[in-house]
Amino acid sequence: MTHLRARLAQARPDLGARLDAPRATLALGALATLTGFGAARPALAGRNVLVRTAGQIGAAQALVELDGLARRIVLCPPDLEAKHLGHVVRTAEVEAIVTDGVDDVLTRLGAAVHPLSEPEVPLAPEDKPALETQWVLFTSGTTGAPKLVAHSLDGLTGAIAPPQNASQRPVWATFYDIRRYGGLQILLRALTGGSALALSDSAEALPDHLSRLAVLGVTHITGTPSHWRRLLMASQAPPIAPAYVRLSGEIADQAVLDGLKALFPRARIVHAFASTEAGVAFEVDDGLEGFPESVLGSAGGVEVKIVDGSLRIRSARTARGYVGQGAPALVDAEGFVDTGDLVELSGGRWRFMGRRNGVINVGGLKVHPEEVEAVINRHPAVRMSLVRARANPITGAVVAAEVALADPLGAESLEQKAALRASILAMCRSALPAHKAPATIRFVPELAVTEGGKLDRRHG
Repeated sequence: MTHLRARLAQARPDLGARLDAPRATLALGALATLTGFGAARPALAGRNVLVRTAGQIGAAQALVELDGLARRIVLCPPDLEAKHLGHVVRTAEVEAIVTDGVDDVLTRLGAAVHPLSEPEVPLAPEDKPALETQWVLFTSGTTGAPKLVAHSLDGLTGAIAPPQNASQRPVWATFYDIRRYGGLQILLRALTGGSALALSDSAEALPDHLSRLAVLGVTHITGTPSHWRRLLMASQAPPIAPAYVRLSGEIADQAVLDGLKALFPRARIVHAFASTEAGVAFEVDDGLEGFPESVLGSAGGVEVKIVDGSLRIRSARTARGYVGQGAPALVDAEGFVDTGDLVELSGGRWRFMGRRNGVINVGGLKVHPEEVEAVINRHPAVRMSLVRARANPITGAVVAAEVALADPLGAESLEQKAALRASILAMCRSALPAHKAPATIRFVPELAVTEGGKLDRRHG
């Protein structure tokens, strides 16, 4: 059992390696040797600690400091509503709270609040971590009180290969927030490899963000397909030329893969399947949507199978379970996580159809929104789309699509809109059964994306 601070120290980060945000930076070397808790460290030892920070750098610092010191870390995502904090504290049995700001709500939760300062105090030689800390994350896309999922550090880092060449370290960037699973994976890659990491900021305009990545010399960058579609919609080519581009968190359809290959012709473009519960399962780098049949079975300690059209995963990278009394089982009797992602075999390749709980029922016939979106997104005038159910008195529901165009000025007049709408519908009707074709298409300037970087399907 090697703790995160020790792994960071073993990676021997370069002097210039740092976490970089628009208004703050933090050297990895400081994380490896200094503390921002000072005299408060004993009060956090062996406790269940909630981490709620205003910024990502504070969250990263707290994770490094608490792994091996706390019994449990509960990592709050940035969009967690204050009204749910009491539920989280009770469910995770939180005894202490770490924060980098002033929040009156935290003082009323019945747990001791400890401020997190910049790491300046050297750690005493005898102050070594001794516990196997449980890492608790929040599931994405939930409404109401969130579900909490427990991981181990070994499970979280199970898909991360050790650095091979310290002289050729990547410079990472991610559109994700590191307080969610996808972003945390990239933070851990950077820390265990001693690599610099550029963090995103929701308040930073995309052109400014890309300019900052260019100055930092980013070579490896990750995000959801929705993140990447927004970049592809930019009016100017980005000032970066990464060697590695990664997509995860949503279905990577052929349109976004082809768009990224055209934009970054020299990059290795990878789409990965991972979830907060199942962990990192596999990645695909052949430039095609879906995954080949060869992924099924067991490889690299990960077992993949399909049951009733649903993707199921078993590995040491999966979460240990949901947190809280009366929480549902995370795995089945054989230890597999039912991901809820539905797939279909076509031409020797499994293609993602959508989520089981997202199906639209059109007169008793099933429609996966993501399947329709993939067809719409193939239209040359379209950059991204969102398909929802719309109530209908005859069929119960019909398919309704919202479409953001690659060139918003390309269909300004009513005649242009009508012609484009007809063209998109014709493509859908030629590729899909009649009940799956959109009954309506509405052009919108942009589509809402959640804090986790996914299309916002929660409201319709």
